[in-house]
Amino acid sequence: MPRQKPREIAVRILRTWANESVSAGTLLSKALPQLSGPDRGLCQELVLGVIRRLATLDWLIEQKTDGRRQQPLAQTLLRLGLYQIFYLDRVPDHAAVNEMVNIARQHDLDRQCGFINAVLRNCLRERKAWVKRLEELRERQPAIGYSHPQWLVQRWQGRWADCLPLLEWNNQPSPIYARRNTLRATVGELEAQWKSEEIIFEPAVFPWLGAGLMYRIEVNGSPAALPSFEEGKFYIQDPSTLASIQELAPRSGENILDLCAAPGGKATAIAQRMQDCGSVLATDIDDTRLSRLRENIDRLGITCIQPKPLHRVDLNTAGPFDRVLVDAPCSNTGVMRRRVEVRWRLRARELPVLARKQLDLLKRAAKLLKPGGVLVYSTCSLETEENEEVIETFLKKHRHYRQETARMITPMKDGVDGAFVARLRCEASAISASA
Repeated sequence: MPRQKPREIAVRILRTWANESVSAGTLLSKALPQLSGPDRGLCQELVLGVIRRLATLDWLIEQKTDGRRQQPLAQTLLRLGLYQIFYLDRVPDHAAVNEMVNIARQHDLDRQCGFINAVLRNCLRERKAWVKRLEELRERQPAIGYSHPQWLVQRWQGRWADCLPLLEWNNQPSPIYARRNTLRATVGELEAQWKSEEIIFEPAVFPWLGAGLMYRIEVNGSPAALPSFEEGKFYIQDPSTLASIQELAPRSGENILDLCAAPGGKATAIAQRMQDCGSVLATDIDDTRLSRLRENIDRLGITCIQPKPLHRVDLNTAGPFDRVLVDAPCSNTGVMRRRVEVRWRLRARELPVLARKQLDLLKRAAKLLKPGGVLVYSTCSLETEENEEVIETFLKKHRHYRQETARMITPMKDGVDGAFVARLRCEASAISASA
């Protein structure tokens, strides 16, 4: 069987993504290893870019076809071709057209080859005019122009005076950030090895994150293929995820619970802060993600983390804990540029359902703290129902807890993925409070 090209793989992934409830990231992780170098980057950019720009691309197709419904594969090929024409400067015009026509022919769409060719070539000839129309569309109909669901754009418009920077942020490729594993490498050691591996890196410092821990990196290919990665010297992680660790402030020798731990970014950061001394019970309900947690623990050389399925842990006897982190499952509206399908699969009615589940997790965690212990609640959501309102509801029913801090991180203000973090302190045990 001949080796598939990046555009052919992108077509296959996009068709699977459209028909199954699987993430683009999962599909890419299975497909990309068969590609290398520029081909790998092109395939990833095509898949993620088309999903991000889906509404805009479909609007373009409607304009060029008088709104006629297209056969699903033809629609996918037109989306891919138009994405290359309007959003990828590095792709030659002839490749954007010819490759799509060739793939159509390979899939026995001979009758539509001429049609696909004509639509794409017409857009090439009229590109300047269409670019101007797209600019007008962003002003007139931002939901279509920035390719977001209408309900979400209206929601954000009601919250922020100008949400357009957020919409644009969600449409940009995500940079790669790496957290240095202080248990395996000093600053000098890691930077020297990256230089030998020809990695471009830049230290990243934030109000919740000091120097020497986080870097923005650029790598030709997958970071996971680097010797420094395989040796456990760094972990790929957005800076916003470490705000919760700053608020948790774990110390060596403590007994800590990470209630929703997989795949381990926060759990391993906790262990790192503890100098791998103490105990971190890392639970999750997803066995597949727990397997990734175990792999990360082994790679990073951490021994103090105990990964366990939540259903196999008796939380009534597991504690009490010095500190508990509840990084609750959420809508993911703060990480839409990384989780590209969220905007198309999330529904407004899911927000109150998520909030109830988040509150339930917080209540369960509250029973497990020692008096004086710290409970940190975090999400990667921008929505108040999942953040401030969950904390407010919890505190009304748990008078022995008080809120010490709360931080809302937004892409517009902080230049990283969105996140919410609140630190609560248990002033007395639940038993004494109810006595």
